[in-house]
Amino acid sequence: MTINAPLPELTSSAPPRGAVKGLVHAVKAILGQRELLGLLVRREVKARYKDSSLGMVWSLLRPLTMLVIYYVAIGKFLGAERSIPEFAIFVFTGLTAWGLFSDIISSSTSSIITNAGLIKKVYLPREIFPLATVGSAGFNFIIQFGVLVAATLVLGQAPIHWDFFLVFLALAALLILAFSVGLMLSALNVYLRDIQHLVEVVLLVLFWASPIVYSYGFVNTAIGGGLLEEIYLANPLTVIVLAFQKGMWIAGSEQLWPAFLELRLVAISVGGLLLLWAAQRVFARLEGNFAQEL
Repeated sequence: MTINAPLPELTSSAPPRGAVKGLVHAVKAILGQRELLGLLVRREVKARYKDSSLGMVWSLLRPLTMLVIYYVAIGKFLGAERSIPEFAIFVFTGLTAWGLFSDIISSSTSSIITNAGLIKKVYLPREIFPLATVGSAGFNFIIQFGVLVAATLVLGQAPIHWDFFLVFLALAALLILAFSVGLMLSALNVYLRDIQHLVEVVLLVLFWASPIVYSYGFVNTAIGGGLLEEIYLANPLTVIVLAFQKGMWIAGSEQLWPAFLELRLVAISVGGLLLLWAAQRVFARLEGNFAQEL
């Protein structure tokens, strides 16, 4: 005797297509894995200091070493500190913002490849891996930013003024922009491994194209404003670093700053959100073959 029982309906685990449905599905999937995201962030942080005697101290040694090098080489030897007051705070502010951006980009680019074993075993929203690197980089940023704030207090340069709110606007713009770029690069790097090496070169160029170890006033004097200066300010990282400096660098309050800095930050944030949407759609298109490529 046979029983003709209906077969269960099969459902696809692939994300739905469509500009809106796909994005909504990705957001819901990530929110549904909040606990896993927290575990991945903690794993990323612990992995940085695994078997290390100094532990989290290492998150400070690199930026502090860079600070000493640039302070001595550019501040002392080249005399930049004569025209840039409180040069140490100025440089460390830029390095703190830059460190967060470069950390997110570098880590998220290789995040899918790093988690290849987990991706090939279970299905979960793959966007969670680049997002976890943002949390890990944010943890390091909090430590470095705490040191920066402590330094301003010790030197009597506490950022207690209205421009301090620019730090929050700049931080939001930086996180949106960095995660957008990192999300797209993480997918492309699975298919083209040269991406991670290209990122190192581009980050080096962006570092020197941003006013981290030299002031915006130097740029204005060198190129004299106009179209060239607007091209220079078209680099969103330049505007973000300048906003951090204007918010944290009290001694530079009388320095030259670009016009409409707040409006530029808002424009970067809006553009970053559009880029995030585009990056997620590219990611969704490419993630179907991650397991095979890895």
